[in-house]
Amino acid sequence: MTAPEPERDAVPEPERGELHALVARLYPICRSITGDGVRRTLQIIAEQVPLEIHEVPTGTRVLDWTVPKEWNIRDAYIKDAAGRRVVDFAACNLHVVGYSVPVHRRMTLEELRPHLHTLPDRPDLVPYRTSYYHETWGFCLSADTLAALPEGEYEVCIDSTLADGHLTYGEHVVPGETADEVLISCHVCHPSLANDNLAAIAVATHLARRLAAGPRPRYTYRFLFAPGTIGAITWLARNRDRIERVRHGLVLACAGDRGPLTYKRSRRGDAPIDKAAAYVLRASGRPHTVVDFSPYGYDERQYCSPGFNLGVGSLTRTPYGRYPEYHTSGDDLGFVTEEAMRDTLETVWEILRVLERDRRYLNLSPYGEPQLGRRGLYDSLGGRSDTKQAQMAMLWVLNLSDGDHGLLDIAERSGLPFDVVADAARALCDATLLEPVKEC
Repeated sequence: MTAPEPERDAVPEPERGELHALVARLYPICRSITGDGVRRTLQIIAEQVPLEIHEVPTGTRVLDWTVPKEWNIRDAYIKDAAGRRVVDFAACNLHVVGYSVPVHRRMTLEELRPHLHTLPDRPDLVPYRTSYYHETWGFCLSADTLAALPEGEYEVCIDSTLADGHLTYGEHVVPGETADEVLISCHVCHPSLANDNLAAIAVATHLARRLAAGPRPRYTYRFLFAPGTIGAITWLARNRDRIERVRHGLVLACAGDRGPLTYKRSRRGDAPIDKAAAYVLRASGRPHTVVDFSPYGYDERQYCSPGFNLGVGSLTRTPYGRYPEYHTSGDDLGFVTEEAMRDTLETVWEILRVLERDRRYLNLSPYGEPQLGRRGLYDSLGGRSDTKQAQMAMLWVLNLSDGDHGLLDIAERSGLPFDVVADAARALCDATLLEPVKEC
């Protein structure tokens, strides 16, 4: 018998506004690749789903990288001659270049300019900048603000620490019928950027809640909330002995803007997650884009590095760098919508439902077409509105269940809806005409 797949009506929907409310709660926190902002973020996620928190010390070797020093910040500002904060970290945490070393001095605007970052082509927005692996300091501000600053002397202060500490990440596991895993990964290192990546955190959190509340899934689901790049690399380094359990994976990012969905294939290009995502998006009938893998982007590039080559794709709405608000103060709470996040959540859910039910079967009566009426299979379809489709699905499943074709293969070749094909396989199993192929 097959393990029960997640059912849409078996678990409660998020309450209206619940996804956006989580984004709003996380939005003010100043996050980076290490530090108390990450810890506070994980604490809030842990109120929704239990997390196992990992702390990895500075200096730990992780693949070709080393866990960096931990960065924390308390305050930062630029004051004019009258003592007014013309740039204020408390008003917008994007104002400080991430990982800035501490500084407190007086300097002229001319001396200060090399440490100021703006977007001349978008003069009303504050850019997001970091300097993780080069010790320096700087401020980000709108070009309009900079243009309004008079020449003269300014007080500059960044009250931060950069010292030995830890890199922090969290995991939530939903146990399944098998030890084979589906990895859902999102990064938790960006400060006040709502779409990149708080929306994905909200979607992943509610997806974990839905899976945990429903029937026990076929796969074990591992949710990873980790800093970008160095977090995924650290997780891979610490889990090399069990990485073969990851059969499918999805990196979530940019999950809340109004653009259509975009799926980026894994390095393999034809992994089951690639086929399932492409099928769900195509079957939805809505505008979408499917793109090939490239070694640039989010943490799919770590999971798909050649030594691991995992079947991990990436799902976003508008991809990184392709909307004007990307990595700016324009990526605020008004930029993301509850409706877009719900749509992303439901799309991921449909992809997982396909993965849960997609498997290969063996026809136990392969010589000629078995008599379905004698087994009551046709009679059992009498009440269905899609009786003809269901009958055709049984014939297609019987014909292609040779141990090599999965149900998704059959759905794509037949042109029939996947759910109809999966229901037919279940009925044929119950009639002892099929048996699932044992997976390695």
